[in-house]
Amino acid sequence: MSESPKFDIKEAYLKFLRDDPEMTMPVAAIEALLTMLKIKQPNTSSELVRLMNDATKQLKSSVSNAISLSAGCDLFMRFILRNVHLYSDWESCKKHLVQNGQLFLQRAKDSRYRIARVGINFINDDDTILVHSYSRVVLSLLEYAKSKFVRFRVFVTEACPDKGESNGVRMAHSLKAIGIPVCLIPDSQVGFVINKVDKVFMGAEGVSESGGIINHMGSFQIGVLAKNAKKPLYVVAESHKFVRMFPLAQDDLPSELGTKLTFTTDQNVGLMDHPNVDFTPHQYITALISDLGVLTPSAVSEELIKMWYD
Repeated sequence: MSESPKFDIKEAYLKFLRDDPEMTMPVAAIEALLTMLKIKQPNTSSELVRLMNDATKQLKSSVSNAISLSAGCDLFMRFILRNVHLYSDWESCKKHLVQNGQLFLQRAKDSRYRIARVGINFINDDDTILVHSYSRVVLSLLEYAKSKFVRFRVFVTEACPDKGESNGVRMAHSLKAIGIPVCLIPDSQVGFVINKVDKVFMGAEGVSESGGIINHMGSFQIGVLAKNAKKPLYVVAESHKFVRMFPLAQDDLPSELGTKLTFTTDQNVGLMDHPNVDFTPHQYITALISDLGVLTPSAVSEELIKMWYD
């Protein structure tokens, strides 16, 4: 029996992200797993499942914030498990998995464009919109609205502190480049401007079963301020970011996300490592705009059940 070709799942995943800066972590994970499936050529269904499980664990352990990556891996694993027993002939099964896996991947890639066509209905002429940090899917939605000649302006939070250029600065540059008027503000200024905005849009690292979201640090406080000011908060997220987690508060987030805080009396120590994400409960979210349509937060559990058990 010939030796199985070597394949570095982590390197393949990182290469997909490097080659396409617009690719999200879950899509890169799905593409890496599909590439592995084409190269490794497992001989039995049990070998395939073991191979996929090992690769998924390796991917999840390779990044510090694996929320969205985990969602992509789990969804593709579910696709494999649902399809692996459909054929009695193993060669036909492998061919089917690769072909349908490619369609599965393409649907995941196209979700951003489907979301833009749904979300444009929430943007009106002369709107003032607040967005938090950098989100590819929010940027895609705003760019689509701009292309349809909707006139609006955007407050963008800096989303600091970050290593290197802040995500907010990156978002502001991207919006300006397509001709959308932008005002970049520090995170601490959200309370000052919240009554000047008509609505809030933000992306998500992951959408939990409870209908809440895990997203860039500062999302929760924006949710609280928006609710207090009676401003709608719309979360724009792809369905492949729906995760099987049920946090109810900040302390329920996994410790590997770097949610530990450190105190020190050392005068030479400046800003230390800090949490990168926080949790915004469902009661602060008006609606989720996804490729599945417009969902209430409570509908997320139902969609996850459909994905996993139908």
